[in-house]
Amino acid sequence: MGFAYTLLTSDTPYFITPTVVGWIDVFTRPELAQIVVDSLNFIVENKGVKIHCWCLMPSHLHLIFSCNDGILPSDVVRDFKKFVAQKVLLIIPKIKESRKEWMLKLFEEFGRQYNQKFKFWQEGNLPLNLTIENRYHNAINYIHQNPVEAGFVIMPEHYKYSSAIDYCGGKGLVPITYL
Repeated sequence: MGFAYTLLTSDTPYFITPTVVGWIDVFTRPELAQIVVDSLNFIVENKGVKIHCWCLMPSHLHLIFSCNDGILPSDVVRDFKKFVAQKVLLIIPKIKESRKEWMLKLFEEFGRQYNQKFKFWQEGNLPLNLTIENRYHNAINYIHQNPVEAGFVIMPEHYKYSSAIDYCGGKGLVPITYL
């Protein structure tokens, strides 16, 4: 999987937005959203990744993260995206999802464009290096406001698949390392 923009330094916080091909709303089903949550927890516990902020929307994931020294962020993102894609494509046919045939057909069509059986994620991540203090606050606010702007919730901390609850004193689904 190629990256249009490479994440080079391990201790730098990056803001990325992995997006499903065609902006397909895959993560509307709890079983599929849970794959992302479990995968985020796995990379925190096992891969030397610190999650600073996150929000899973139906077709994309907003994520601010950094890695321990010696761990390449590009490798983490590549492996994370690959695992999530494989797991989601395995689970879609097994769950109650009225759009499963349609989604799988689209993933196959996108895959043909890349000489692959399936294509789940769009190419690239457009990483933003968050080395300037002001960028942290703007990015975190943008991420947490995403479900509010989409009309899913009134308050950011009410959205289940987000770190907004952590920033309001609660405990979310993924452990957060504050910037």
